[in-house]
Amino acid sequence: MATNLSKKYGVTPPVSQNFPTKAEIAANDALIAELKRQNNFEGLEETERRKSTLQLIQKITVEFVKHVSKTKNLPQSVVEKAGGKIFTFGSYRLGVYGPGSDIDTLVVVPQHVTREDFFEHVPTLLNRMAPPGAIKELTPVPDAYVPIIKLELSGISVDLIFARLALQSVPITLTLKDTSILRGLEERDLRSLNGTRVTDEILELVPQQKTFRTALRGIKLWAQRRAIYSNVIGFPGGVAWAMLVARICQLYPQATGSVVIEKFFLMIGKWPWPQPVLLKSIEDGPLQVRVWNPKIYNGDRFHLMPIITPAYPSMCATHNISISTKTILIRELERGRAITDKIFSGQLQWKDLFSKHTFFTDGYKYYLSIIASSRTKDAQKVWSGLVESKVRLLVSNLETQEAIAVARPFNKGFERVHCCKNEDEIDVVLNGDLRFQAANVKTETTDVAKDPAHAAAAQGDVDETAIRNGNTEATTHEDGEQTIYTTTYYIGLELAQDATKKLDISYQTKEFKDICTGWQNYNRDLNSLSIVHTRNYDLPDDVFPPGEFKPTRPKKKVSKKRDLDAMEETPQLSNGVKRRRSDEETPTI
Repeated sequence: MATNLSKKYGVTPPVSQNFPTKAEIAANDALIAELKRQNNFEGLEETERRKSTLQLIQKITVEFVKHVSKTKNLPQSVVEKAGGKIFTFGSYRLGVYGPGSDIDTLVVVPQHVTREDFFEHVPTLLNRMAPPGAIKELTPVPDAYVPIIKLELSGISVDLIFARLALQSVPITLTLKDTSILRGLEERDLRSLNGTRVTDEILELVPQQKTFRTALRGIKLWAQRRAIYSNVIGFPGGVAWAMLVARICQLYPQATGSVVIEKFFLMIGKWPWPQPVLLKSIEDGPLQVRVWNPKIYNGDRFHLMPIITPAYPSMCATHNISISTKTILIRELERGRAITDKIFSGQLQWKDLFSKHTFFTDGYKYYLSIIASSRTKDAQKVWSGLVESKVRLLVSNLETQEAIAVARPFNKGFERVHCCKNEDEIDVVLNGDLRFQAANVKTETTDVAKDPAHAAAAQGDVDETAIRNGNTEATTHEDGEQTIYTTTYYIGLELAQDATKKLDISYQTKEFKDICTGWQNYNRDLNSLSIVHTRNYDLPDDVFPPGEFKPTRPKKKVSKKRDLDAMEETPQLSNGVKRRRSDEETPTI
């Protein structure tokens, strides 16, 4: 387990180089046992299928490059040497994948192969070279911020992205570490290469990869269970959490995974933000591209919890974090520290750290329901993703309201299908009513649905995405019913102690709507967006899985003194929609 003490890791000396005690080793064994109970590791059979799948994709990549080279009438000697190579990144490359995890895969090709070639020929070659029936899904999304082909091959989900290097050939021995390979590349190719380069750097910068992987599995599971895992919404994403764990590994190079987790909550919970988390010093490079530097770039000065990628060009992986999400993160880190202290003192177990969030059950009294709706399924995939990418902007605007202490976004959307007989029924559905929800279609969260068009839209920006809106013809059944598709995002509101009874957020909600509907392909006859105030006891039943209980409406208290628990008047949330209950009148929103 010992690591090379002569090699230096990180930008500061280690805090401790002590070897683990018997108690710490026992805690690590208990951690691994709990991760296995939580189904965090996949079986050997699935791992072997992953390897076989990647081997097939490598063969297809070489064949693809050869095919394109021949169609462009290149000499046979060039065709034979053109090569082509795949690289993995994300959870698979880091070694923290579990059952059902995607494999993020980068296809690297020489300069004469274009992105258009990739989307024209790779799907055909996949269908031709894969075993019969092995491909269950194959969805190209060429117009995404990072263009992608998503497929399921032999039961393994694979995301293929593309990068073209300014080289005549891409041999199998090629590595992406040398920054010189970045010369002459388009911005899209730089973005595609970034994932692999960052992942490889992280692994090189940790003293013990096995320890790092154990600790990262634990932190990822904790963050997912606590609903603080989503870069798009405003929390750290997978790469950011990996860099935080890697930094603790550098500070405690001999520690077990269990100790790294304990020190993670201690060190990151008390980190002097906005001091950045760095795994190595920021490097200069050969390109005229922006590198994170708050001394030069004004925007970088406003990053609240900067975690900086180690590969050139270094960027902030957490630029989406807001005041509210930072507040939630610090609270969760404090909770994690308290629990891990008790784990090491024998008072609690690792399962207590991984207990589920209470966002809906015991988190807030007031919520905003952001309902993105469309009249076709294809249109909804894109529209809901685009709205999701902007939820963090609404959160930031809500934070300008003095009456709001915290505006916490939930990190998943809830997808529902509704069957309506007329425009009146459609209208109430668009504003959050669930009376006409299809009984035979189960509500799904966006992370379970994993729709590639939705994900692609969520990763882009309104002025950057050129994804088409999809089929504009609404589905009308023989009986005249129309199908409406909705995706609802929730923001929990924590009011300031001195908040007044009326809370006017009309400006914030209008600006959010204007941003979303300003999308170049927005179609008001196809897409809709509503923001509705919801009390905790009025939340839909389907946000509570089996075993969880919906909050109940408190009994009215007779008191002249203002009591938030007994308020029948709800904060005014102006956005032009009125939501009524059978037993109460809600102010116009």
